[in-house]
Amino acid sequence: MLERIHKQGRRLVTAAGLALAVAIGGTAAAQGESKEPIVFGGSIPLTGVFAFAGIHIHAGLSDYVDWINSQGGINGRPVQYVMEDTGYLVDRSVATYKKLSGRHRICCYYGDSTGFMQAIAADLNNAKNMIMSGASFATALTRVDKHPFQFIPGPSYSQMFAIILEYIAAEANKEGKKATVAFVYSDTEFGRDPIESSRAYARNLGIDVVEEIMTKPGSVDVSAEVIKLRRKRPDYVIFHGYVLSPINEFMVQMRQMGLNTKFMGTFWTMDRLIIDKMGKDADGFMGVMPYNYFGEDEDGPMYRVMHEQARKSDPNQAYRPTPYVQGWFNAMVWTEVVKRTLDAGKPLTGENLKEALDSIKDWDTGGIIGVPVTVKDNSFPVGRIYRVNAAAGRFEPVSDWIHLD
Repeated sequence: MLERIHKQGRRLVTAAGLALAVAIGGTAAAQGESKEPIVFGGSIPLTGVFAFAGIHIHAGLSDYVDWINSQGGINGRPVQYVMEDTGYLVDRSVATYKKLSGRHRICCYYGDSTGFMQAIAADLNNAKNMIMSGASFATALTRVDKHPFQFIPGPSYSQMFAIILEYIAAEANKEGKKATVAFVYSDTEFGRDPIESSRAYARNLGIDVVEEIMTKPGSVDVSAEVIKLRRKRPDYVIFHGYVLSPINEFMVQMRQMGLNTKFMGTFWTMDRLIIDKMGKDADGFMGVMPYNYFGEDEDGPMYRVMHEQARKSDPNQAYRPTPYVQGWFNAMVWTEVVKRTLDAGKPLTGENLKEALDSIKDWDTGGIIGVPVTVKDNSFPVGRIYRVNAAAGRFEPVSDWIHLD
């Protein structure tokens, strides 16, 4: 079930990782390739309810493309990044995809939502001309038969829950007790995504799910729900389907009642926003993150490159949120897949790109993720548990990297 890989990414950077920049900047003369640009495309939400992430995703993608072109492109071919703002609306995202793919020969595309990824899947499967990843970590995308040309740039939401539950089970085992948890999730497709599978996963680990609560997303009155949790007194509450509210309301009210419950979340909650908004009340909040945080005490050639490129593009911004790292990592995977396809002497079709994606095994990301990673079921099922140190204003790791078999 579980493979733990010890400990910090800086000790696991390999010679292959150090050679990454040189490898992906190989010359066209050596490869015999054309100078035709390699095109990355994107439906990017620069406005709308997801703009807080979309702006940084766009910055991560843009900075990576600027950097890879400064290294000679991919096998000597320049990379072109084309995108349009979608406002986080599925219809606009679909229209943007059709417009951009009609104008450009795009090989890799960023989708702004689960709704878009699902809406465009049939077209993508019929065209067989590109691969697609993006903001979605939806469990449905791990269905290779339904989504052969789409992948998740990290663990799925169900895999995130599994990583959290593995951590909880290990902590309970150290204490010689049986852990109890509650699931609190939003009444959205996003919120409901991992719940059913996580019930079974918890049961198999000997964890009791003592309460499940579904709320509307955003700021709502949770006093009745907090009373339910007070009665059950779970050791952990796992939140999913929110960015911030009503997580903050739950945490503050439960602590005021004297409960010692530990609070945990998934990727879109695990940014410094929760520290900025909650201050000292965020202390101790935990959750799963598939990447190393920007600006922390990690090392690796690509991790350093990302920082240098970020400073070059905006020297006044010292920190980059997790969506920036997610955007950068998406472009890294696309580059790796394109390079493997070209190195094999194959055209950049969806089927060839997918074959290259599936060949990724024990890949050194140069410190973006702290351990070598392997693609399985259209995803990278790896993560680490972090906890908020409010006084320091940062997330700090409290587990080793956890791989799911």
